Formats: sequence, structure tokens, C-alpha cells
Amino acid sequence: MSNIILKAENISKQYRLGLVGTGTIADDLKRWCYKLLGKEDPFLKIGEANDRSSNSSANYVWALQNINFEVNKGDVLGIIGKNGAGKSTLLKLLSRVTSPTTGEIKTKGRIASLLEVGTGFHPELTGRENIYLNGAILGMTKSEISKKEEEIIEFSGCLGYIDTPVKRYSSGMRVRLAFAVAAHLEPDILVVDEVLAVGDAEFQKKAIGKMQDISRGDGRTVLFVSHNMAAVRNLCTRAIVLEHGETVFEGSTDEAVDYYLQKENSKLSSTGIYTHKEEDLQNGFSLKSVKLFNSNNENQSLFLSDEYITVVVEYVLDKTFNDIRINLKVLSKNEDIIVFTTSSHSSDETDKKAGNYRTSVRLPKDFFNKGQFKIAINAGVPGIEVLFPSSYVLDFQIEKLTPSGSITNTVFPGITAPNLEWNVTKLAHDK
Repeated sequence: MSNIILKAENISKQYRLGLVGTGTIADDLKRWCYKLLGKEDPFLKIGEANDRSSNSSANYVWALQNINFEVNKGDVLGIIGKNGAGKSTLLKLLSRVTSPTTGEIKTKGRIASLLEVGTGFHPELTGRENIYLNGAILGMTKSEISKKEEEIIEFSGCLGYIDTPVKRYSSGMRVRLAFAVAAHLEPDILVVDEVLAVGDAEFQKKAIGKMQDISRGDGRTVLFVSHNMAAVRNLCTRAIVLEHGETVFEGSTDEAVDYYLQKENSKLSSTGIYTHKEEDLQNGFSLKSVKLFNSNNENQSLFLSDEYITVVVEYVLDKTFNDIRINLKVLSKNEDIIVFTTSSHSSDETDKKAGNYRTSVRLPKDFFNKGQFKIAINAGVPGIEVLFPSSYVLDFQIEKLTPSGSITNTVFPGITAPNLEWNVTKLAHDK
């Protein structure tokens, strides 16, 4: 007997840009007649790939195009890609929130979805009442929901507010309760979008643990969308990568995440120099460049582990700012934050008048492990405004040295591998 619980066959989803409908009564009638005769929609052949960053000359866009995959019972499938790649659209099709333009989706069993904060919740009803409402939407009987009610409330951590209308809940509390309902009502397939990012760290850990129990312990299937690559690696058994509405990679989780991160890293400057393309000053601030230098003051993107890395940031102000901050993050290839530092740690005056500025910070030597890393920069006035949103600007590579000074191919565990001072003392034998 086949172990396949979900199968997507050549599914595509097309949307019209701008107004709903074709724009004319004649075209609407033409579409209706074709549908009545069982023929393909005549407007499906018109359309472009889904690229949100470019201006479209067509009236139609393919949010998804020719997606094919199978999911076995007990699999945890990760769906990764940039914003606008089609991940949420795919989950909506799989959850039957909307129907595909072409293709077919075959499923076995009950599907529970957690796609957006508070989906299926009525703001005027209490948390307890919404448990029953949401459970009914998911196809559960009242007796089935009652058996799980206390367990759901305990898992959500919302006991103190459970008899309070949901409209008074924070977005995090809604996600807690919605996930608790979806996860405890024993769906055959659990569909989870990025909404878990709204929850705090403790709840995210709890939710991922619950999804692992659902898949490994109960043998149920999970479809998981997240921009947290560490969570995808820990939870998913395999993954697919979407780009502009099309599948560009399908395979093991590690291979899929590496493929995605490699494509993202390839868009960063690998020369050790980042030059901002936007010439106009935004809110009185313009980031001009970010550069990396080694211990010999040479511009590099490849560093030996025993070298200092100096990050130099140049920017322009066209007015006076009080307490302006430049923040820097160093991230691993999995986008885990390793180092965070801010110019507020500097002894320089934080008030800055209009003019050109250069600021620098030195990252320690003998700190990073062998591997690839990213640098992200952002600037702003604390608590008032963001002048430059956090953006990846550069990537760099570290080659690890042995104590003798040669480059090692050995892969040490961990993201950092600092050379620490060890003291050894010979102890006298007890008599």
C-alpha cells in the first residue's frame, strides 16, 4: 500500500494584477463560456513569472507554476525561499483555502492549517469558545475537542486569559492558542506558516518540540515554512526551495538549506567591498560603503583565523542627529547571530552634525571557526527612527590555522573555535 499522504501534480496559481476580473465584460463572458464548455481558460497563456521586485508589463502573474512533489506519511517537509517566492500561496492551496488554477492536489486524511495570526478566530468570542470554533472548522466533533480542551489550554500558556475575548489578546497569544488547537486535534497533515516567528523563544522551542512529537512519535505529516534555517534543519526531514513561484531545488534538508544560502550569499559582495547604490539620502542618512581589511590593512574577503578583521563603514549625514548608532551583526551561514556590536560602545560623541563620516570596528582574531560568515549593517536613532534597515552587505570566509601555522582542512565542531589559554599543572601523587 502506498505511503504517500499528499501529492501535488503540476499545480499552478495565477493572479490578476490590479482589478479583479479580466477588465471587460466581453473577456469575462469569454472566460465563463470556456469554463462552461470544459475548455482551458483562454487567459492562462498570458502572464509572467512572479518577481515582486520588478515592474510587470502583463496583466497576469504566476504566483506558482508547475509545482510537483510527493509527501510520505510521517515526513516533515520544509518549504523555503525568499519573501514573494510563493511559499504561503502553496500552503493555501494545500490547505484548500484557495484552489489551484491548473493541476491537482491529492491528500489523505484531515488537514489542520496555521497560516496567519488568528485565522479562524472570532475576536468577540473568548479563547475557550474559539477553541471549539476553530476545532469545528478543522472538522472535529465537540466531544473530540472537549477531550483535548485542558491539554490545549495548558500548552498555549493562556490560562489566565482563556475566558477573555480574543480581541484583547496580543498577536503572540493568538498564535500560541491557534497552534495549540491545530497541533492537539490530531490532524493527519499539519500545515504551519511563518507565524511561529511571532511567538517568543520559549514558545518557538515548545512548538518545534511538539511538531517533532507529531511527526516522529505519532507518524503524522508536517509542512513547515520558515526563514529560520536552524529550525528547518532541526525539524525537517527534507525540503524544497521556491524561487519566483517555481521549484528550483528538492532534496535533503541540509542540501536544500545549503543551496538556498549559497544562492543568497552569491548576491552579496565577495570582494570585501560593499558600495550602496542609492545616492539619495533617506531621512538625512546615506550609507556609502562597507569594507573589510585584514591585519596588514589589505582589502580582503578571505581571512586566516589568526588575523584581525577590521570593518570600515562610511556614511553621509545632511543634518544633525542626536545619538545616532551604527549596528553590526556577524551571522553564520545558517543566519545564527554570532556577534552583535554597536557604535554606542564607542567613547566618541554620539551627536553628529551634517557631513561625511567613517567609523570602524575590529573583530577579534583566533575567534571564528573555519567557514563562511555574513555581515549585516543597520543604522538609526534609538527609540526614534530607523535610518538604514538591517541588510546583509558582505560575506567573508575564514580559514583555520593549526598551531604550526598551516591551514587545516579539519572541520571543527561549532561556529566559533577560539584559541584559549590552557594551563597544565602536574599534581603530586598522594602518599
